[in-house]
Amino acid sequence: MPLDDIDHVAVLGAGNMGHGITEVIAIAGYDVTMRDIETELVEDGYEDIKWSLEKLAEKERIDESPETVLDRISTMTDLEAAVAEADLVIEAAPEELDIKHDIFTDLETYTDEDTILASNTSSLPITDIAAATDRPERVVGMHFFNPPVKMDLVEVIYGDETSDATAETAYEFVESIDKTPIYVNKDVRGFVVNSVLGPFGDEAGWMASEGVADIREIDATMVHERGYPMGPFELADLTGIDIGYHVRTEAGKDVPPIVESKVEAEALGRKTGKGYYEYEDGDGVDYGPDDAADSVDWLRIEARIINEAAKLVGDDVATPDAIDTGLRLGAGFPEGPCRRADKLGLDTVLEKLDDLHAQYGEDRYEAADYLRELVDSGQTGEDADAGFYTYGSDDDRTYTTINVDHHEDGLLEIELDRPERMNALSQDLMDEVVHALETADEDEVRAVVFEGAGDRAFSAGADITGFAGMDPYESEVSEVFEVVADYPRPTLAKIDGFCLGGGHELALACDLRVATDGSEFGFPEINLGLIPGGGGTQRAVRMLTEARAKELVFRGNRIDAETAEEWGLINRAVPESEFEDTVEAFLDDLVTGAPVALRKAKRVMNRGRDQDISAGLQLESQAFGQLLSTDDVTEGTTAFMEDRKPEFEGQ
Repeated sequence: MPLDDIDHVAVLGAGNMGHGITEVIAIAGYDVTMRDIETELVEDGYEDIKWSLEKLAEKERIDESPETVLDRISTMTDLEAAVAEADLVIEAAPEELDIKHDIFTDLETYTDEDTILASNTSSLPITDIAAATDRPERVVGMHFFNPPVKMDLVEVIYGDETSDATAETAYEFVESIDKTPIYVNKDVRGFVVNSVLGPFGDEAGWMASEGVADIREIDATMVHERGYPMGPFELADLTGIDIGYHVRTEAGKDVPPIVESKVEAEALGRKTGKGYYEYEDGDGVDYGPDDAADSVDWLRIEARIINEAAKLVGDDVATPDAIDTGLRLGAGFPEGPCRRADKLGLDTVLEKLDDLHAQYGEDRYEAADYLRELVDSGQTGEDADAGFYTYGSDDDRTYTTINVDHHEDGLLEIELDRPERMNALSQDLMDEVVHALETADEDEVRAVVFEGAGDRAFSAGADITGFAGMDPYESEVSEVFEVVADYPRPTLAKIDGFCLGGGHELALACDLRVATDGSEFGFPEINLGLIPGGGGTQRAVRMLTEARAKELVFRGNRIDAETAEEWGLINRAVPESEFEDTVEAFLDDLVTGAPVALRKAKRVMNRGRDQDISAGLQLESQAFGQLLSTDDVTEGTTAFMEDRKPEFEGQ
C-alpha cells in the first residue's frame, strides 16, 4: 500500500506509548482510532492526550487548536470495529509474545489484505510476531521512543519476510508525521539503538564491579569529559536497573555483579527510591565535573559501543548514518558512534579491544570482523580519509551534522542537522560548514542560505559539552564564523525558532537574516560566566547602538523577533504563513543578481565598515571602476534598455 492510500490509522494500546503515538499521528493530520481492552484505559489515554495537547498549545508547539486535533481521534474497545477502516495498524500492546500473537491473529481476520500491520515492540523479533499471520510480508516494526511526542526517532524494522514495499511505506509514513525514521534491515535483538547502547551501561557495570573506578567517577567522566547527556549509572536508575538486567539475562549474557546485587536488593533506581544513587534519603544524582577522574578508562566503554556498531554495519543491519542518527536521536549521544570512531581512529579502537580480550578473555571484547577489515585495509578513520565514512574526496565527503544541497539556480543550502540538540554548534558541525563552503565551486554558487533542522531552533547555541577539559590557551575564534562572514557570495540566515549564543553569532556572520515572528534571539553566555566567543560582541556593537548591543550581552536576556527587527538585528520578522515566501523572495533576488557586483559590494561594505569614511569611499570607488569593464554590466544596461530582466553570467 503506498503512502497516499493511508487515510486512517488504528493504534492498539492506550498506555504511555499507545496514547503518545496516537497523539503524534493526529497532530500530523491523520484520522486515528485508539483502542484498548477496557473503557477506563481508553478514557485515561484520551485524557492524557488532551492534557498534552493543551500544554503544546500553550507553548505554541502545534499549529491547530487541541480541539481540532482531538476531533481526529476516536476511541474504542472493540478490536474488529477499531481496525475495520484502518489502512495502517500500529500495535502497542504489552511486551509479551502471546499477547501480540493473539492480536495479530485477529488482525488477519479483521483487516483488509492490503492493510499494513506494524508493531511498536522494543524487544521482540518482528519475525516471531509476524508468524501469527498468513501475510508476514505486510508486517513491519515501527519502534517509537518514549515519549513519542518529544522523541524524534522511529526504527523501521524488517522481519525476515517483510516486503520492501511495506517497509518503504512505513518509512514514508514516519516522515509524514514529522519524525525521523531509520531502517533496521535485519531482525536482530535490540534492533539498532538498544544494541549499540547496551555496552554503555554494561561495560560501566563491569568496571565498577572490578573496582577500577567508582560509580560517580564513571558517570562524571562520561558526561563532563565525553559529552554524554547522562552517565551510565544515572541512566540505569532512570530506566530501571531491572530492565537492563532482564535484557542481558534473556540474551544469555553475563551480568556485572554490581547490577545483580542491586536487583537482588530490589534497589532498582528512581522507581524504588534507591539504586546506584539515593533518592528518598539522599541527594539523588550528585556527581559533578570534579568527580571526573583520569583513572576512568572511557575508551573501554566507547570501544565496545563502536564494536557493536561495526557488527551491525558488517552484517548489513544498518548503515553508519542510520546508526549515528539513531544514537543521537534515540539515546541523546553527542555524536554518532561511527563518527566518533573515525575521529578516535579505528586502529586505536581495535587495539583497545584486542588488549581487553587478551586481558580478560571475554567474548564481549572480540572485535567485529568488519572493524578489523577496515583497519587492515588502511581505512582507520578521518586522518586516513576513510573509515566508517569517507573524508578524502570532496565529492565523496560524508557530512554527519549538516545537510548540503546545491540547487541548479546557484543556491547553496546548508541545513544544521542536530535537531535533538536544537542544532547546537558542535566542533564537527562547524568544521563541516567550513568544508562545505571552502570546497563549493564559487563559480557555481550565487548565494548561500543557512537554516536549522526540526521545528524548534535555527541554533540554540554552542554545544557546551565541547568545552569540557579545554584550557584557556586553547580558546580562539572558531573558523566557521570568519569563513561565513568572508564568503564571497551573499549569505542569508533563515531563522525559525531559537537563535541563541553561538547560533546567534552564526546568524550575525551572515549578510541577511529573515525570521518567523515566533523566533527568539539572545546571548545567554553571561549566565554561564562566559561572553560570546564567536564574534558576537564585535558584530553586535557594529550593527546596533552601543547601548542595545551591551544590553544583549550584559543582561543575557532574549528578545523577540519583532524587537530584533526594530533594533536592526534582522531584516524581517514575518508570520509563519509568510515565512517561506519572504525567504524565497530574498533568495530569488540574490541568485539572479549580478554575481560580480554582489561580491564587490559585500567586500567593500565589510572592509569599509571598519575604516574611516574616506578610506571606505576609496574602496567603493575602486570597486565601481573595476565593475565597469565586466560583461555583467553590459548585460545589465542592455536589459534595462530592452525592459527585461537581466541574465547575469558572473563575468
